[in-house]
Amino acid sequence: MGKILQLALFDLDNTLLAGDSDFQWGQFLIEEGLLDRAEHHDRNVQFYEDYKAGQLDIDAFLQFQLKPLSRHSKDTLNALHRKYMERKVRPMMTEKARALVEKHKAHGDLMLIITATNSFVTKPIATEFGIDNLIGTDPECIDGRYTGGVTGVPSFQQGKVTRLHAWLEAQGKYLEDFEKSWFYSDSHNDLPLLKLVTDPVAVDPDPVLKAYAEEQGWPIISLR
Repeated sequence: MGKILQLALFDLDNTLLAGDSDFQWGQFLIEEGLLDRAEHHDRNVQFYEDYKAGQLDIDAFLQFQLKPLSRHSKDTLNALHRKYMERKVRPMMTEKARALVEKHKAHGDLMLIITATNSFVTKPIATEFGIDNLIGTDPECIDGRYTGGVTGVPSFQQGKVTRLHAWLEAQGKYLEDFEKSWFYSDSHNDLPLLKLVTDPVAVDPDPVLKAYAEEQGWPIISLR
């Protein structure tokens, strides 16, 4: 008999992390004096509120969020990211989240973080969790520098489904190949993908997802 294939998908912000890595990256750049507080803070907050309300204009948001990457060399950005990990990200990584990842790792499940947040910010966070595979929104890079633009489909809402199918296909697999597939998420923005897996799990869910999960009888857990 062949090995039973199982897939564990994790949203990142407010799911594996007890906070939002995208929002905190903006706050970090403000604290470092690299973004104007008056100009950036209020827009950052507004985009975050729009996201929670399910009304985010993803193109406008990405233009806003990726622009700072275009102002610095990759070496400078990588040095900044190391400080950001220490100051902002590690305090958001809970023992419960680490234990959940370890449980799936111990079972030999194929693990993937799938997040709307850009892959520059999130790849080192995935690595810190011990997860090799990441689908994030990909910032455009030309001649070794970020342009402030986006490459490909943003992994947001239905885009997560599109990107996941493409990623699996590149591995020679399909979602149907997995006997069990989990997706852990806090957000109603992720309902398109939550509805596709065999085992959707609402994690510290927003009110819309909480109500839907209760209605469907999905498990609701906390990683806080």
